[in-house]
Order: sequence, then structure tokens, then C-alpha cells
Amino acid sequence: MTKFKCGHSWLLLVAAVFMASCSSKKNQETTTQDTLELPVLTVKTKDTVLQTSYVADIQALKNVEIRSRLKGFLEHIYVDEGKPVRKGQVLFKLNDEEYRVALSRAKAALSNAEADAVATHLEVDRVKMLVNKKVISESELKVAESKLKADQATIAEARTSVQSAQNHIAYTVIRAPFDGIIDRIPLKAGSLIEEGTLLTSLSDISSIYAYFSFPENEYLKYQRSINNGDTESSNEVKLKLSDGSSYTHTGTIETIEGEIEQNTGSIALRAKFPNPHKLLRHGASGKVYITSEMDDAIMIPQKSVFEVQDKSYVYLLGPDNKLHMQAFTPLTRFSQYYVVKEGIKAGDKILFEGAQNARDGMVIKPNMLKSAPILAAK
Repeated sequence: MTKFKCGHSWLLLVAAVFMASCSSKKNQETTTQDTLELPVLTVKTKDTVLQTSYVADIQALKNVEIRSRLKGFLEHIYVDEGKPVRKGQVLFKLNDEEYRVALSRAKAALSNAEADAVATHLEVDRVKMLVNKKVISESELKVAESKLKADQATIAEARTSVQSAQNHIAYTVIRAPFDGIIDRIPLKAGSLIEEGTLLTSLSDISSIYAYFSFPENEYLKYQRSINNGDTESSNEVKLKLSDGSSYTHTGTIETIEGEIEQNTGSIALRAKFPNPHKLLRHGASGKVYITSEMDDAIMIPQKSVFEVQDKSYVYLLGPDNKLHMQAFTPLTRFSQYYVVKEGIKAGDKILFEGAQNARDGMVIKPNMLKSAPILAAK
């Protein structure tokens, strides 16, 4: 009886060990199946060329409104909308009939004044002779000379009226102040216009200005490069048009505003671009691109980055294959990559993609990538 009980106990022990072994093996298989294999990239430094874009406001070298200096009827329109004109070319003609009548009156008044002055001058000579002979007192001479001065003042006033009338007639012919392109003409021939009425606008687009703004920190970097003598590369800019195409010609930064805008913390710059084919027009929009070289830049793919409360993060892989959230500060973003300012260093291993399936502290099976589609080195 005792022998049977010992054998039974031995069988129970063997069964327990077998079940524990099976359970352990099953747990290991489950753990292996639950460990995700995710791509991991080793961060490296590269020398690269950065292109930073800024929204640009495109303006003509000169853009002026052509307005009437007189009231009158618009008699002739000699140009068409959108056409080029030369400096001094006649654009519009107002009816000048009433101004010619005013000129005739002014000339007549001038003639009368000059005739009166001649008569007064003779009277002064006569009175002067009588005074010398002591026939009349000197006070009579002073009266005559005063009248002559009044007549001379009347002549000057009449000449001013003649000049004013001539100017008014000249103002009825409106000419182009410089070479340019005519804008829309809102009025038609025969329209009654008032003084100051807008007739059209004229733009000189032989070259164009592109106005854009730098953040203060980027302005400081740019100004230091100028102070270090890197004028040529720092001043050259490129332009991308609103349809996404690149403008053929390179521009040059010419001026910087004297003050930093307090509300935005930015400062405005002006670049000049040649416009030989008149492709760019006043009021157009685009983006100015400034190229700068950067040595030992740390660049990480945009797909590796996720944001939490407006902060940028990546998953760093630890030596135990655990993922850890790591915040970093981007210097800039271009194409599909971030340039890192701080928070990530060369040699760090980051999760290349799949951040949506990862979590902090998660153990993964890393699939180490030899390279990623990072921008080519310079």
C-alpha cells in the first residue's frame, strides 16, 4: 500500500513539471509574437544646403496713379489698357475750350495793364519835370510814382493769370511720366471728370521689387554673415511664383528696413529682380528663397516626428530595445525633413516610422536601416 502511494506522488510531480514547462514555453511564444519589428534609423550629421522660404509681395519699380488736375470732359483716350507706353507719350486729352477762353481774357487784361503802365510812366516823367521847375510840390510826384508801382503790380498779376491759363491748357493733355504699362481705364471718352479723378495707373516693370520679412533671429544671422564678408552668397535670392514654378532670374537683396516691427518681431527686406520679359506684374505674389550652407546638420525625416501639445517628439531606442519619447527643438523644416537645433544628437537611434503604433517604454524588435532618404550632402 505504501509503495503504491509513493508511485502516485511521483506521477503527480512529473505531470506538474510538464505543465509548467508547457506554460513557460507558451508565454515565451506569446511574448515573441507580441514584439513588433519596426524600422530604426541611426541619426547622422550631413553637410547640406538649406533653402528657407519667405512670402513675398511683388511690386513694380514705380507704380503711380494717373489723375486729372482739372475738371472737364474727357475728350480723347489715346492708349489701351495693358499696353506699353513711353515717357512723354500722350495718354488722355480733356476739352480745353473754356481754358483757352480764360487765356484770351488773361492776355487782354495783361495788355490793358501794360497800356496803363505806359501812360502812368509818361505821367511820372511829366510830374517830375514840373517838380524840378518848382511848379508843383514833390508830393504830386510821389502820388504819380505810387500809381506806376500799382500798375506794375497789376502787370505782374496779369502775367501770372496768363501763365496759369497756359498751364491749365497744358494740363488738359495728360502724358506718361515714365516708360511703363497702362493699367485699367475705368472711364470712357465723353465722361465728365472732376479734379483728381483717377484715369488709370502706370507701372514700370522693367525690374521688380520683392518685399519680404525676416524673423529677428534670422535677421541677426543674416547680418552677421554680411559683416563677415559673405556678401555675394547672402544677398542672392531666388523667387518661386504662385503657380509653383521657379523664376528664371536671380534677385539681390538691396535694402533692410530701419526698425523691427514690434507686433510681429520681424524686419522687412527688399530684393530686386530683373524682369526683361515682363512676366512679373505689380501686385503679384510669390515666395523668396534664401540659400545657406550648413555644416554637420542633423536631419531627421518628418515621418519620424509626432507632436504633443505643440512640441515635437521622436521615439529614441534604448540599449534594451525600449522606446522612449524624446522632445527636440527643430531649427527649420523643409521638404520632408526637420533640421534639429537641439534635443537629438548624432548616433541616436530613432524610430523611423510607425510612431502611431508605438508607446513610451514599449519593447520592439529593431529593423536597423542602413540609410534613409535624407537630402544629399553638398
